[in-house]
Amino acid sequence: GINVWCAAGKGTFGTDALLRRIEFSRLHAVVSHRELLLPQLAGPGVAAYKVTKRIGFKVIFGPIQARDLPKFLDTGMQATPAMRRKTFTMYERVLLLPVALVSALKWSPRVLLGVRAGGHWDRADAGLFAVFALPRALVGRVVLHPILLPWLPGRAFSLKGLGLGVLAALILTIFRIHLRTSGIEIISPFFLGPALSAFLAMHFTGASTYT
Repeated sequence: GINVWCAAGKGTFGTDALLRRIEFSRLHAVVSHRELLLPQLAGPGVAAYKVTKRIGFKVIFGPIQARDLPKFLDTGMQATPAMRRKTFTMYERVLLLPVALVSALKWSPRVLLGVRAGGHWDRADAGLFAVFALPRALVGRVVLHPILLPWLPGRAFSLKGLGLGVLAALILTIFRIHLRTSGIEIISPFFLGPALSAFLAMHFTGASTYT
């Protein structure tokens, strides 16, 4: 459903794109009826009256969830209020974690290219504390951000991710402060971690039900 919604918003599932596909496939010559059933989340990109005016098909917006489609058809294409409401529960957000994790880890192979003799692996002791900001930001964005989304302060996703990044940097610094290290190394996670966490959190808008 979210993919349909994103495509509708970007125009790839819009009125013009829909009309092109219908005319290209000669749908009017294939079916005898003149009704076109579309996902409800295609609504932001499809102007039903334009479709009807141009090709004579009446646009009917079906339920949001595909699992409700059989019941929708059995009741004469009458949708219940529940069929029109898109939820975004914790369970639904957790289901998106693997996709978000794979997307966030695309750069990992490039990092691993240096894990060899003469690469940067033999210098891992230099600035290792700052390097911890990277996985911390990933955990904050990929796991905590989707789970805690409704309760994180701020409307913008970047602000929500920024708050998680600052909190994680503070916790990491508390555990590290007693060790002998430079001041720059101590405060560096507050620059790298929150910024990366905020950047990654912004990308969750494409998987969410609101922006």
